[in-house]
Amino acid sequence: MAQELTGRAARIRDALTREFSPIELHVRDESHLHAGHAGAAPGGETHYAVVIRSPALEKLSRVGRHRAINAALAQEFETGLHALSIDAS
Repeated sequence: MAQELTGRAARIRDALTREFSPIELHVRDESHLHAGHAGAAPGGETHYAVVIRSPALEKLSRVGRHRAINAALAQEFETGLHALSIDAS
């Protein structure tokens, strides 16, 4: 499925851009792959994959990068984002 910039995808992109000024950023809605699983919703926008490259993340450990990204997206997790796959450096 081609990358769709849904409302949540656009918000994820905006939040990560503001927080980390990435040199590379890809946000992909993978909700369709999780239909019927925990946290899936009929309208989707619950499961995402993010690839991000940013100098702001380079100095952090893998766990630190994931924590920073999850913190930047706290509002999304509070409003229905169920799962986030992260590839960060």
